[in-house]
Amino acid sequence: MAFSSFVKAEEVGDVNVDWLGSDIKVEAIEDPKVQGITCHVSYFDRGLIERVRNGQVFSDPSNSSVACSQTGPIVIGDIEKDDGGESVFSKRTSLVWKSLKVTRIYDEKHQTMIYLSHATQVQNGSAKMDISTVPLFGQKVTWSK
Repeated sequence: MAFSSFVKAEEVGDVNVDWLGSDIKVEAIEDPKVQGITCHVSYFDRGLIERVRNGQVFSDPSNSSVACSQTGPIVIGDIEKDDGGESVFSKRTSLVWKSLKVTRIYDEKHQTMIYLSHATQVQNGSAKMDISTVPLFGQKVTWSK
């Protein structure tokens, strides 16, 4: 499934989990507004046989995981600083209704970038989520805006 935002994900892992074609995908995503931070997102990619068998041909589960780390000098661009954060990227997990998203939240008081992996749905939002933090305290951080 293609990403619906401008961020390009690089697949770095594809682990087969059953004979029906289901896989766990691992993708690397560089934060487009914060150079030097890379997130790795994992999610379940249900095989076609299992999709048909479960009657969910156009949808994958909402499960995902995220881990982010400093992978170079940190240069922060024009980011949202409110408590609602800012979408870093989004990927459709169903034909229309559901997306996997990663949202960045800047915790100014604790000098930390927070990355929240979560699903969004038109109805019945999912409570499945994961969080990763990248501390900025003690790091040489450049603000470009």
